[in-house]
Amino acid sequence: MAPEFGSGPEPRGKALAGTRLAAIRARMERFEPRPGPMAWLYEFVLFGIKQAWACLFGGLMLALLLATHLWYPPQAALARYDALTLAAVAIQCGMLALRLETLDEAKVILAFHVVGTVMELFKTAVGSWHYPERAMLRIGGVPLFSGFMYAAVGSYIARVWRILDFRFSGFPPLGWAWILAVAIYVNFFAHHWIVDLRLVLFAALGLIFARTRIHFTVWRVERWMPLLLGWLLVALFIWFAENLGTFSRAWLYPDQREGWHLVSWTKLGAWYLLMYISFMLVSAVHGIRRES
Repeated sequence: MAPEFGSGPEPRGKALAGTRLAAIRARMERFEPRPGPMAWLYEFVLFGIKQAWACLFGGLMLALLLATHLWYPPQAALARYDALTLAAVAIQCGMLALRLETLDEAKVILAFHVVGTVMELFKTAVGSWHYPERAMLRIGGVPLFSGFMYAAVGSYIARVWRILDFRFSGFPPLGWAWILAVAIYVNFFAHHWIVDLRLVLFAALGLIFARTRIHFTVWRVERWMPLLLGWLLVALFIWFAENLGTFSRAWLYPDQREGWHLVSWTKLGAWYLLMYISFMLVSAVHGIRRES
């Protein structure tokens, strides 16, 4: 199997199987910028490139949402939502065929699709958001492409985990981490009938993971940041992506039916909690490798 661009963990001197992406990666990692600010800038640019590579599935899905919003024929025999579903399946199959994604990662993404679709069925039923266009490939009022939007989050986390070779220090016992993940997922449903425990869950996250650091390698030097901050940065990115999704009318919140505007900042908190659930699902495949 040809190593993936920016996949990090394999030795630098290992032969790179001759693919174009592997050759680009090898040239970039061998580059010798001037020490000091130029080297720091180069590492920052390389970090951005590797992040973009990890976002491949999500980026393609966002591009499809925008392109079909702008140019898809409204009276086409194949509904736009159905075209998005078929395109998402094709992208996923292509990533597996081209070995841009491992089979274990694909299993995690399938789990994201199932977990996300269950949430979609419930949330659309209670009116949290809705899908304004027709679709044949759907369950109830939920078009099947929606599950792939959750899968895009899973794909990113699984790929960037491998690309940047994540390790962790100060990580709490896994039992407590999983109990918290289950509590967060249950609260997404239960808060419609009982008290919303979101603030309690945020406090629990802060308490349990206050000392946890995520260690990663972009180029030649190991870097780290607080894991709580890392989740916030990814949640913020997802919030921006969600704004593009609603702009393309892939789905709409109730207050956007009369005209589009930015998604409420309160959704950032919801994405933060969902980001944590996503992290724990991916950890089931990659494992929590502790920094020695």
